[in-house]
Amino acid sequence: MSDTLFITITSYAWRFLLAVLVFFIGRLLAKILCKGLRKVMAARHVEETIVSFVSSFLFIALMVVVIIAALGQLGVNVTPFVAVLGAAGLAVGLAFQGSLANFSAGILIILFKPFRVGDVIEAAGIIGTVRDITIFTTELCTADNRKVFIPNAKLTDDNIINISVNSTRRVDIVAGVSYEDNLDHVRKVLESILQADERILADPEPSIAVLELADSSVNIAVRPWVNTPDYWPVFFALQEEIKKRFDAEGISIPYPQRDVHLQKPEDAV
Repeated sequence: MSDTLFITITSYAWRFLLAVLVFFIGRLLAKILCKGLRKVMAARHVEETIVSFVSSFLFIALMVVVIIAALGQLGVNVTPFVAVLGAAGLAVGLAFQGSLANFSAGILIILFKPFRVGDVIEAAGIIGTVRDITIFTTELCTADNRKVFIPNAKLTDDNIINISVNSTRRVDIVAGVSYEDNLDHVRKVLESILQADERILADPEPSIAVLELADSSVNIAVRPWVNTPDYWPVFFALQEEIKKRFDAEGISIPYPQRDVHLQKPEDAV
């Protein structure tokens, strides 16, 4: 009887020791893996919030696996635990699928960098300056100083236009003139307006061309290039200057016109 008890105690002691070794070695490996992941993400200049969240999530997931493995060494039937964890994971995934989609989209934004903090973008029907990129949302500040929080999944599921990423932009203005105006004179006036503004770049060269023979006007496309920060100041200044110079030069900007012919009805018989 004593021999049987000794063998049983020895067997459980070895199992307990093995379970302890599995736990501590697994915990050590989990820490090493998480530390390595943090270094890789830091080398890629991933946001610290994302680094902390991902590494913490990975460590918890690995520790769950380690604990189940340690319990298995003690002879505990871990099948129910695995089933419960699987069901719980499925339930959590279904409950948080929207949040998980936003989280994964946030990771993609951080890794591939379609825009950065400070860029002006157009996305999800909003134009604004990127103020912050978090795990689940991106914060934009509009031109009229409104804060807009857009879910990251909505950003990555649609087109993203990065307005300020390039150093130069083209200003597109359409100036309508009358059919009676001399186009050569109109072109010279527009060229002098562009040459007088020092913010307009010489390279690429501005273009002035007839865009459309519209119903009531000849539409002239005026397309100078400027440095990106000068886009809106030049856009507004050119609109005003074109109006003033056209008035001074006698160039008319016609209103929409329609000819109406009235026909006198025949006298009744």
